[in-house]
Amino acid sequence: MSATELAVGLKHTEYMTVEERHTVPAVEPRWPGFADMPPVFATAMMVGFIEQTCVEALRPFLGEGEHTVGTHVDISHVAATPVGMEIAATVELVSVEAHTLHFRVFCLDEEGLIGEGNHQRVIINTGRFMSRVSRKALG
Repeated sequence: MSATELAVGLKHTEYMTVEERHTVPAVEPRWPGFADMPPVFATAMMVGFIEQTCVEALRPFLGEGEHTVGTHVDISHVAATPVGMEIAATVELVSVEAHTLHFRVFCLDEEGLIGEGNHQRVIINTGRFMSRVSRKALG
């Protein structure tokens, strides 16, 4: 990571249209509790969209073999969004502590705020990270 380039105040916004596959009933067909829920944008998908927006914001600042992983999410989902509506996620880097990055995050649909909160990511070396994951998988 180029620490001289990555600075507090970095902002990035991504856009998407909510599709049926982003709704609560579509999150996991094997979870019967979700099957009869209203077909609105799922909180799980909102968190994923926010993470994707952070990944894209950070991509230009990461070195060879570096990625980021999410380590903390504190987000309120305050309004439902129907299929077909466009949403936007905006992330702002509010602090950098060594390899730990703290973001303030917002999601809006065409009618206004649908979610906001804080998200933390850590910069990792992908090779070392996957080595630890492989050891864990082997028991």
